[in-house]
Amino acid sequence: MSMLQTNLKHVETAHQFKDVIRENGKVAIVCGRMGPMCIPVYGVMEALEPKYPDVRFFDMEFDSQVGRDTIRSLPEVRGFNGLPFTVYFRNGKVVAATSSIQTKQQVKEILDSRLSGSAAQAA
Repeated sequence: MSMLQTNLKHVETAHQFKDVIRENGKVAIVCGRMGPMCIPVYGVMEALEPKYPDVRFFDMEFDSQVGRDTIRSLPEVRGFNGLPFTVYFRNGKVVAATSSIQTKQQVKEILDSRLSGSAAQAA
């Protein structure tokens, strides 16, 4: 069971991670802790989720086995230091990855430019 207290859906196993990426064309996953740099990013994702119905939003525990086996092992996050690691997938491929706190505007820019769809203009 996830220790993250967010309203996002939780990815708790490597198998679930693979299914989420395979079954959804557009995915944003925030991999972090319940810390001061992560909590605002979870809030941004929760606020944006209804405005981007074609994007699936998830969280994942940074210190969990699934975090180590999936997000933290991606080449796109090598060298990242600040939490959370936020990774955006389109059609199974990483299209963007960020480290540390992100503002709502920064996240919207990534969603609009990398995962753009009809919902992008409505947000």
